[in-house]
Amino acid sequence: MSAPDLLADSAWVTDGGLETDLIFNHGIDLPEFASFPLVADDAGRAALTAYYREYAAIAAAADAGVVLETPTWRANPDWGRVLGYDAAALDRLNQESVALVRSVLESSAPGRYLTSGAVGPRGDGYLAGGDDPDEAAEYHAAQARSFAAAGADLVHAMTMTGAAEGIGVVRAARAAGLPVAVSFTVETDGLL
Repeated sequence: MSAPDLLADSAWVTDGGLETDLIFNHGIDLPEFASFPLVADDAGRAALTAYYREYAAIAAAADAGVVLETPTWRANPDWGRVLGYDAAALDRLNQESVALVRSVLESSAPGRYLTSGAVGPRGDGYLAGGDDPDEAAEYHAAQARSFAAAGADLVHAMTMTGAAEGIGVVRAARAAGLPVAVSFTVETDGLL
């Protein structure tokens, strides 16, 4: 059954604020607000697993499905470069992130679950981004392909600051064969 079909007629729980929770509630240092490097070591994977299991338990208690986001909001080329990761390392960590989330879901979810590949903006999530959807699609394509290769159920672009980048992520996800959701950061006046 497809992700849109699953979501149609039932309640779902989503996780929220992964990086904020890890920093402020668990004292974990996340350079550049990036959580994807945690997938690379035992302590990081344990912290992520604990975070995800909390949401799976909430969903189980509510007899709801659960959608968990991969820790990949910053696992894109520009932020990866800043943090010292090349394209091959990003591909591996994006795929390992999907595998980690899926493993948690398979072992502790209530039966209805989706693994969502989290995509963040190319730049800062609070400053306007580029104006070319084709460029954005090309930029985000590798991450979408990594999610598809690892078996993610959908792509979720978060904190997009402009329509062009959102459109680009939609195109990249569709090219990878995945459904996609896009959420935007808006100004206090409610506009992009």
